[in-house]
Amino acid sequence: MAKKLRVGVVFGGRSGEHEVSLRSAASILEAIDRKKYDVVPIGIAKNGQWLSGGKAQALLAGESSQGSLPAKAGRKQAHAKAGAAVANALETEAADELSSLDTGKLDVVFPVLHGTFGEDGTVQGMLEMADIAYVGSGVLGSAVGMDKDAMKVMFAAAGLPIVKHVTLLRSEWKGSPRKCVARVEERLQYPVFVKPANLGSSVGISKVKTRAELAPAINEAAKFDRKIVIEEGVGGTGRTRATGKARELEIAVLGNDDPIASVVGEIVPDREFYDYESKYDSNSTSEPVIPAKLSRAESKQMREMAVRAFRACDLSGLARVDFLMEAAPSGTPGKAAKPAKIYLNEVNTMPGFTSISMYPKLWQASGIPYAELIDRLIQLALERHAERKQTSFSKE
Repeated sequence: MAKKLRVGVVFGGRSGEHEVSLRSAASILEAIDRKKYDVVPIGIAKNGQWLSGGKAQALLAGESSQGSLPAKAGRKQAHAKAGAAVANALETEAADELSSLDTGKLDVVFPVLHGTFGEDGTVQGMLEMADIAYVGSGVLGSAVGMDKDAMKVMFAAAGLPIVKHVTLLRSEWKGSPRKCVARVEERLQYPVFVKPANLGSSVGISKVKTRAELAPAINEAAKFDRKIVIEEGVGGTGRTRATGKARELEIAVLGNDDPIASVVGEIVPDREFYDYESKYDSNSTSEPVIPAKLSRAESKQMREMAVRAFRACDLSGLARVDFLMEAAPSGTPGKAAKPAKIYLNEVNTMPGFTSISMYPKLWQASGIPYAELIDRLIQLALERHAERKQTSFSKE
């Protein structure tokens, strides 16, 4: 009988998406094939403390999101324990320098961490240092996938269509808000979307229709990051640009060097855009439509764009690629309507992973059920780690 792989599922974290991570991890732990994998739950409390065993299970159950560190211990102790979940699990010098938890030797880590301090390359860098296989993109891909400004630079370099945007630094905004407003209004038309460059789940995002709304929106985004991205809204064309509502479309991508794309899905939000409440409020009436109602040519175009975006950001394992599509333009009598423009919005390198999240649902509709998807991601992690082993890091 083949030896079971020991898989560490890491969840929680210090980001504002802590609770979302717990939901994703709970779904994975329920669905993963226990005949193939020996599963080790590893939690990260909101204060940064790493937890295993009963404490990790308690975190998952919602009994504690702060961990057991005394209040006065502060973040210094929490940071000192960062990475402790893989201590004694890895036979490397990097692992020896980490605090130990009762995890045993891990063959692969599945970091189900959404947002900062988990999805942004920080945990990935630690796992690279410890020389352990892990699910998802590497340090570069994870960092780029989190930073909406850097991401757009990659998209533009690959010739992918993106919306007009302006990036401001928090220091620029605080030093000269009038100049910043002038720069935005010189380059963009209202409505615009104001976003923190590094955050997920639509936290800190505002739709701005007038100058009076711009400063409060930038102040809100600046709470969450030093870089603020301001994007021109996608709507209709001509007179309908300000009132047309963009379609929000998503594609799941799976693979390493030869990725594949799922069918296209569409989110029909219950408000002006798919914000945090639309995603996670139990009273939300936002609806996913899978597959999206598109022409065969539009679907093909978007799936090709999704793979190009995946490669442009040097991603691996998984990503959800999000698009914005203009509201369908109306044709003049005797003339066919012009095709609606499609823009690449962003990539998400660790999307929501509950059994009813869009990423698994898109693959379910494409013929890959949830449990098989988990299995494929683990195998992709091992494949990528084996490929990395072919790289020499010294002359000797």
